[in-house]
Amino acid sequence: MLATAWTQGADPAGYWVSEKLDGVRALWDGQLLRFRSGRPMAAPPWFTASLPPIALDGELWLGRGTFDILSATVRREMPVEAQWREVNYQLFDLPGDGGTFSERLLKMKAVLALHPVPFVQALTQFRVANASALAQQLWQIVQSGGEGLMLHHGDALWQAGRSETLHKLKVSEDEDARVVGHVPGKGRLSGRLGALLVEMPQGQRFALGSGLSDSQREKPPEVGAWVTYRYRGRTPSGLPRFASFLRERLAE
Repeated sequence: MLATAWTQGADPAGYWVSEKLDGVRALWDGQLLRFRSGRPMAAPPWFTASLPPIALDGELWLGRGTFDILSATVRREMPVEAQWREVNYQLFDLPGDGGTFSERLLKMKAVLALHPVPFVQALTQFRVANASALAQQLWQIVQSGGEGLMLHHGDALWQAGRSETLHKLKVSEDEDARVVGHVPGKGRLSGRLGALLVEMPQGQRFALGSGLSDSQREKPPEVGAWVTYRYRGRTPSGLPRFASFLRERLAE
């Protein structure tokens, strides 16, 4: 399941709320651990041998602010044992199960009770009373270094693809764009990258210069690469406002 954006001020009654983890999505089909794209993940045998024999959906996670380290760890073709020992598998759904989301949460906890593994946990889910309480929870998560919140309706049945019963709530939104050119820097940035010229899926282009580190300006993402950027709102023409480079989106 893929989330849609939460409408600010909407009533969260009936929804389960959890932290939006900045991790790597991982799907377990009972035999193989896969990226969201479906490509198998080179996890250590001891890691997958400990997982329950049913389909699971969750994120591999090291903690807040550690995405780059985690991404490098799980994308290696030859897993490094010591690095994987630090990885947790935070579960948030049972894909393909026929129950409601509330029922799937209960079943997930029952499955984990039968197959207790220290590095596999059910992601904490909680309720909030109203939109004001939801905004307070978001503020607390962001102030603590978190990315945002996820909301999943308790009565929702599982379905593949984008769902109107699963939502994400963040202070700023993020999207992906393809690098189509490099804009030379000026002044302090003379001789280095000034901005990435990127193309949105809709075909619109804009210069993405904010958020790039000095090392990324020295060795920027190549033309053809996909990058993720954050933004706050859109211009009347649909371009993102206050866009800031977040990371290169590595192939899965």
